[in-house]
Amino acid sequence: MNLGNCHNFYDFRELAKRKLPSPIFHYIDGAADDEITYKRNTSAFDDVDLVPNVLRGVENIDLSTTIFGKKIDLPLYCAPTALQRLFHYDGERAVGKAAQKFNTMFGVSALSTVSVEEIASLIDTPKMFQFYFHKDRGLNDAVMERVKAAKFDVMALTVDTITGGNRERDLRTGFTSPPKLTLSSLFSFAVKPMWGINYLTKGKFELPHLQDHVSEGTSTAVSIGNYFSNMLDQSMNWKDAEKLCSQWGGHFALKGVMSVEDAKRALDIGCTGIMVSNHGGRQLDGSRSPFDQLAAIVDAVGDKMDVICEGGIQRGTHVLKALSLGAKACSGGRLYLYALAGAGQAGVERALNQYRAEIERDMKLMGCTKISDLNRNNLRFRKK
Repeated sequence: MNLGNCHNFYDFRELAKRKLPSPIFHYIDGAADDEITYKRNTSAFDDVDLVPNVLRGVENIDLSTTIFGKKIDLPLYCAPTALQRLFHYDGERAVGKAAQKFNTMFGVSALSTVSVEEIASLIDTPKMFQFYFHKDRGLNDAVMERVKAAKFDVMALTVDTITGGNRERDLRTGFTSPPKLTLSSLFSFAVKPMWGINYLTKGKFELPHLQDHVSEGTSTAVSIGNYFSNMLDQSMNWKDAEKLCSQWGGHFALKGVMSVEDAKRALDIGCTGIMVSNHGGRQLDGSRSPFDQLAAIVDAVGDKMDVICEGGIQRGTHVLKALSLGAKACSGGRLYLYALAGAGQAGVERALNQYRAEIERDMKLMGCTKISDLNRNNLRFRKK
């Protein structure tokens, strides 16, 4: 299989599986416990049908939307994800450049492997920074100031990682950051020699926002689950979030909101948006899918803040269903990470291009010419 044979989400997944050592592939691919929520995030879209209209004159389609005060040309953006240079040596550089080509937002993780300063110098597409609230308050303050100086457009505080999820695939494969060889993982790295050559020769693996403050993740190997459990502040509460929102002073969002009550509180503390998300099924297994919670949250706060549906997106029709319920946009990680792992920037561009083509084609088939044409009249929910 090569990039030219990739026509959908699962093709990119297969290409990534062929390119990556097993521990790294399963870090992307895996989720918590029995991975029920991970599967449900996508299958939830199957419970609602699209009802198209015809004869609407659909030769010209406008896919643009506005989130956090920024107009983007695609109602789908690249959610912030950690450790991207483990998947491809260009990492966040590749994803950022691809996002810019499609004029969509690029999310950068606190656990990114390229600095906010470099990303700001490379691209001028709208940028979001995803913030983890560490026990080390000096680290928190330093990161906040760096992101401010880099003039990012949105700060998103992740609120669903108060402790690490039980990612059993990582336990079985021995995945850590940085990677370490064990007797059980040695073979999986040996059979993917190009990954190892690139990892060793394409620049030192670093976590530039964290390494001056903590050794875990850069010089000390640690699993992501243990990092969340040991390094992040489990006392974080609504007052802390409100203080961060005020300290940032611009568009501020909570990433990982799943209840109507929390969505309302986010509005009360000054948030201008929320990502309805369960961290890709990687935290609390058995939790509801973002799509299943979306309508209730939109009804509660959607006229006062931007509501983003994040998780399980694998098709253009998934995006249309979420937009029809009232989401301002959708986002995801795996939807571009497999493509990044398989072919770098070219892979991410091909994936985004396919999503754009699917959304545009499906808009035409729905009889809609702009995002605002999508509404709940287009949907029928199947009875359980």
